[in-house]
Amino acid sequence: MNKIEILKPGNNTAEIVLNRPAKHNAITPEMASAIRGAREALDADKSVRCILVRGAGERAFCAGTDLGTIAVYEDAWAWRHSVNYALEFGEFRKPVVAALKGWVMGGGFEIALNCDIRVASTTAKFAAPEVKHGWLGAGGFSQRLTRLVGYGQASRILLTGSTIDAAEAYRIGLCEFLVEEGQEIATARNLSIEIAAHQEVATVTNKAGIRAAMEGGLTNGLAMERELMCLAFSLGAQRSGPAAFEQRERGQVR
Repeated sequence: MNKIEILKPGNNTAEIVLNRPAKHNAITPEMASAIRGAREALDADKSVRCILVRGAGERAFCAGTDLGTIAVYEDAWAWRHSVNYALEFGEFRKPVVAALKGWVMGGGFEIALNCDIRVASTTAKFAAPEVKHGWLGAGGFSQRLTRLVGYGQASRILLTGSTIDAAEAYRIGLCEFLVEEGQEIATARNLSIEIAAHQEVATVTNKAGIRAAMEGGLTNGLAMERELMCLAFSLGAQRSGPAAFEQRERGQVR
């Protein structure tokens, strides 16, 4: 079972549910493949004009890559391909809204960054802990986060690896909506319905223009980010870092 659900509640919207709550919705290789398939299917579906992504359960949106699956990757190139699940959300032609609660960590944080609009519950906690363990994310951290919150804030988040709460995330522009606990999905759904009420050609072309304004140089930046991650992997940090991280975080993420 790939643990990715696609729902169609109506109103020309669809929902992608990361459904592995016992593991904080951490992404396995099978889930990564399913995310790619979901993007292709929903982008081609004429009945869908806006997509919402959310995590199952109460404790997390997504804790990133399941570090227990790292051993399946034979080398840096295989690893690089696996982290593209976050970038898949940035490849949607149609608008994507993220409903965030609990842990938004690592690759899960990058999924949120690749979405167009972020609705965060007061319970949301954002973390990019990769630097603490000797590697870097390659799903858009250095590129999209910098474009979203600016050089200084991105540097603070990525170079310290510290956790920031929802109020701080909203203050620095990391999320567009901050809502009370339990209201993030309803708010994101209402926003998705509002967007989907418009003609697809209008939303798709508006999104394309907005992205073009934001992404000057992004393609090269993302390519460099992945090459740097491969370098870190090749030097040994990727293999030792995730193992240490998994052991440490096992007792910290609740």
